[in-house]
Amino acid sequence: MEGPRKTMPPSPGMKKSSTGLDENVGGLLAYILGFITGIIFLVIEKENEKIRFHAMQSTITFGAVFVISLIVNFIPIIGILISMILAPLSIVLWIILMVKAYQGERYQLPIAGKMAEDQLRKMSDKV
Repeated sequence: MEGPRKTMPPSPGMKKSSTGLDENVGGLLAYILGFITGIIFLVIEKENEKIRFHAMQSTITFGAVFVISLIVNFIPIIGILISMILAPLSIVLWIILMVKAYQGERYQLPIAGKMAEDQLRKMSDKV
């Protein structure tokens, strides 16, 4: 017979957000629907900087992938080939970013991560 289940205590480094989510869950959810959930979390999350970072990085990264995909689809033949490469790469990137966010890492992409930091700094300066 199995005894009562023990729940894991929250990690000492994990903070709650203004939405009531743990920051690792909020970071993961910021990527779940790409730039759409990124924008949603930028609007609703007011306090947790890590979630706001993941939301901004998601918005920049997957917004750019979306725009590039739209543009590339108008190019005959070469556009199809580029799309066939871009789609699996963006899925792999999406999974990596979600896993890193869930692990509590503030994983920063080389270009989009820097842009996300800069934008968040500008947004906090205005407030």
